[in-house]
Amino acid sequence: MFCPAGLLLLLALFGAPASPLAQQHKKLPNIIYILADDLGYGDISAYNPNGKIAAPNIDPFAKQGIRFTDAHTSSSVCSPSRYSILTGRYPWRSRMPVGVLKGYSMTLIEKGLPTVVSLLKSRSCRTVVVGKRHLGLDWVLKDAHQDSLKNELFGISQDIHPDHIEWSRSLVAGPLTQRFDYSFILPASLDMPPYCYVENDTLTEIPSHYTRGNMLESGFTGSFWREGLMSPSFGFSDVLPFFTRKASDFIKKQHRGGHPFFLYFPMPAPHTPWMPRPEYRGTSGAGEYGDFVQQMDATVGKLLFLLDSLGMSDNTMVVFTSDNGPYWRDNFMQQFGHRAAIEFRGMKGDTHEGGHRVPFIARYPGKVRPGSVSHATTTLANLMATCAALVGEKNPAYETEDSYSILPVLTGRSTSVMDQPAIINISSRGIFDIRKGNWKLITALGSGGFTAPSDIRPPAGGPTGQLYDLENDIHEDRNLFQEQPEKVKELLSLLEKIQHAPRGRQFK
Repeated sequence: MFCPAGLLLLLALFGAPASPLAQQHKKLPNIIYILADDLGYGDISAYNPNGKIAAPNIDPFAKQGIRFTDAHTSSSVCSPSRYSILTGRYPWRSRMPVGVLKGYSMTLIEKGLPTVVSLLKSRSCRTVVVGKRHLGLDWVLKDAHQDSLKNELFGISQDIHPDHIEWSRSLVAGPLTQRFDYSFILPASLDMPPYCYVENDTLTEIPSHYTRGNMLESGFTGSFWREGLMSPSFGFSDVLPFFTRKASDFIKKQHRGGHPFFLYFPMPAPHTPWMPRPEYRGTSGAGEYGDFVQQMDATVGKLLFLLDSLGMSDNTMVVFTSDNGPYWRDNFMQQFGHRAAIEFRGMKGDTHEGGHRVPFIARYPGKVRPGSVSHATTTLANLMATCAALVGEKNPAYETEDSYSILPVLTGRSTSVMDQPAIINISSRGIFDIRKGNWKLITALGSGGFTAPSDIRPPAGGPTGQLYDLENDIHEDRNLFQEQPEKVKELLSLLEKIQHAPRGRQFK
């Protein structure tokens, strides 16, 4: 029999038996979800070797994991796309079926709705968001305007007037009430007021200054931002570096703490204003936009290097993707010879592939085969089901209408997303497109978004929508709507069935 002193010595040398909770923590991976803002499929050289932008950090990252060629957002603009990422639901099921929120909008995620965050938090993961929110915040209203809250769409269908907000008080609802343990965010896009930071649902500095905006006639490009309230110390070119430091600090802290974590890192780049730091200017062949992408690539590289240096990479799944396609007009293609959407038609906002087909790369050492490429059709709404499968969560509350696990694809056990009947995207103007196999149906004519013409009135006796065979027509040039009436009927029927799928049960 060992004496107590000898037992203590053995425990010191070999470690005490791990508790069940500690064993669970060791098994659960960390998850880092890096979301670019308005990044095109062709902006990453792993997808577009002939582009004018290099990705010296993301390219090696793609070789270390799996690169998807057919990944899509659920909307061609950002607020609804971000809603799907966190809820596993298509955005048109929310209170805002079409369009984007503003900086003074109320929170779009419904109170009590299960999310990826609440799922992982229930498994003792530390949950953190650092970056651009753009999902609304419930600001405290002044007493004279409290009656506005009686309208359930207040702050959703229209923006709150900034004069009605009590800036000195903490939020009524924000990331903390939605189960994040820590948050450091920008309320909306980097070109939308208020220009300020919110840490743990409280402003770090009241937006007491005002900016008259910049490059307002640029057509939403270049160093454009809108007029509005701004915190005194706010600097546009400082935002991405500031978020990078905050995310890095969190990773370092978790390295010491030992708990598994979920870090949601929605970057504000390369969305306008295109304001790369001096050290990145002139580093691409695509102007200030390309230079800003280069800075974004360096940001991703810093986080990946930190994980490696701390020995955390082996137990961390890192996902990199974008919230929608690029805002890259034809004149920029001609000027720089860079195709941000590569061979795809359209751009941000559109129903066409350029609006919602995005880069999607995942690395998980020991689980995901390095250098693999998947042609599986998937959507960003699939994060919820994938996380549930990853941690073994079987609570039916997290079985949403629109989320299907891609874990079998990530691990090489399947070449397609099992049980997923189709994927659906909605454009900035509310036009649906549905994809099943190689067939894609768009429910109206025109781009449905920012590319002209956005809306085309159907000609007498002509097609009322668009149907494309993407296997033979990836640029969506030949409309087969009238030539394939049975396929149109099939896809319209499937779209309707998915739209009416009941809450809490996946569509079969």
